[in-house]
Amino acid sequence: MSTIEKQLCDIVNELQCDFEQDNNDDITIFNHPDKEAIIDILTNLRKIVFLGYFRNRAIKVRTQRNSLSMLVEDVFFKLVKQIKIVLNAESEDDDVVTEKAMEITFSFINRMRKIKEYIDSDVQAAYDGDPAAYSIDEIIYSYPGLFATFVNRVAHELYLLGVPIIPRMMTEYAHSKTGIDIHPGASIGKNFFIDHGTGIVIGETTVIGDNVKIYQGVTLGALSTRGGQQLKNKKRHPTIEDNVTIYSGASILGGDTVIGKNVVIGGNAFITCSVPEGAKVSIRSQELKYDYGKDKTIKTKEYFDDDSWFYVI
Repeated sequence: MSTIEKQLCDIVNELQCDFEQDNNDDITIFNHPDKEAIIDILTNLRKIVFLGYFRNRAIKVRTQRNSLSMLVEDVFFKLVKQIKIVLNAESEDDDVVTEKAMEITFSFINRMRKIKEYIDSDVQAAYDGDPAAYSIDEIIYSYPGLFATFVNRVAHELYLLGVPIIPRMMTEYAHSKTGIDIHPGASIGKNFFIDHGTGIVIGETTVIGDNVKIYQGVTLGALSTRGGQQLKNKKRHPTIEDNVTIYSGASILGGDTVIGKNVVIGGNAFITCSVPEGAKVSIRSQELKYDYGKDKTIKTKEYFDDDSWFYVI
């Protein structure tokens, strides 16, 4: 054995020893959810929801019904397998786990019409709310906010069905692709529109009503996570009621914070208390300074919004 081979062998032995010390219980190697399989499930669900938009080159059939049937069947069996894997940690009875995984998957498949109904409303909200959108096709093919919302709607239903791990894997995949971080626990109503989207964070216990529009950089978060696991299953994130618009950079924090219907939140607002229905919130403008160079007067001016309907924070 060469010196290099011996050194590599020693490293492998040390790593194996560490692994065995860290895992005293028996572990089934590779008995964990498959990220690529989860992504493949999302891909096929997207083809189902937007039937006819995303071609499946593996399916050589000409009728829409046959294509849909094969997609649904593919999603069903792959999802059963992945759910069975994540449920195995909770039970050693293979028959019981298989039955439960199939029951959950059937329940999820039966919710596909609801998911499609909500997603269709999101597409329409994007088209109605964005003058830069020239067609429905453009939104479906290219808007990252719609993709992140689609993944959340899928993951949220699995989350409600009690499926561990997989919903979070789905939304973190969307996060990695779009820069939009929506926890699968977040509940979102119809006609939801994310404009631009990058940097948006929506926490687990957030509740969002119908006809809500959010711009880039918005955070719907918790006031503090200092309590760690003690805060689990507690309402930590805000409630956003119907017909609310939240402009870029705004942060709305806290489980007791309720943003009432028809509220407009201005850019960069920092809100930790409830806002009454119909209010418009803005930050008072900062002093602007214009420096025109050496030996020239620096002009300053303060800009304030005099409209009484603004709730200034």
